[in-house]
Amino acid sequence: MALPDGAIPLLVGTALALGALTVVLAPLISSVDGTDTTERPRRRSATEEDDRPATAVDALREIEFDRETGKLSDADYADLKARYTQAALAELRASDAPSRAASDAVAGVATASVGAATLDPVEAAIARARDNQKACGVCGPRPEPDATYCSSCGRYLPGLCASCGTSIELVGSRFCSGCGEQLAAA
Repeated sequence: MALPDGAIPLLVGTALALGALTVVLAPLISSVDGTDTTERPRRRSATEEDDRPATAVDALREIEFDRETGKLSDADYADLKARYTQAALAELRASDAPSRAASDAVAGVATASVGAATLDPVEAAIARARDNQKACGVCGPRPEPDATYCSSCGRYLPGLCASCGTSIELVGSRFCSGCGEQLAAA
């Protein structure tokens, strides 16, 4: 018995199509009969709360995303961010308290106490850095720790002459207008 012309390519094409269909449908078929071994995320039931994030940190991420996508106004974002930031800090400090207490007991580290509030070493370092940070009267705090002039507007950062106390208002001043003292070494 002879096969008609074109039968072999037709049979090969049909076999390939059936093989491809099997590969595509295999995940669907295996999940129906319960033999699927991959773990899928659990779907929440209708009775579970869908709009409440698990933690305040998750809530902060969510409101940030909502603001970026235009679902949240700037005023609402600012209000929610302030509220959830406080809650997130409390959660993070509460979760960190047992490990910090254990490490302090082992290392014998004493935390600095200011009034009723206790500062941990990181907060103390941040406070020292803020105290040492220079600020421009016009532009505000500057990121450069050793700046003499504002990187944004060019004003003399100390603002006053160290010798006579004259206010230095001229942008880019190298000498005091009151006593002629050089303001910054060249």
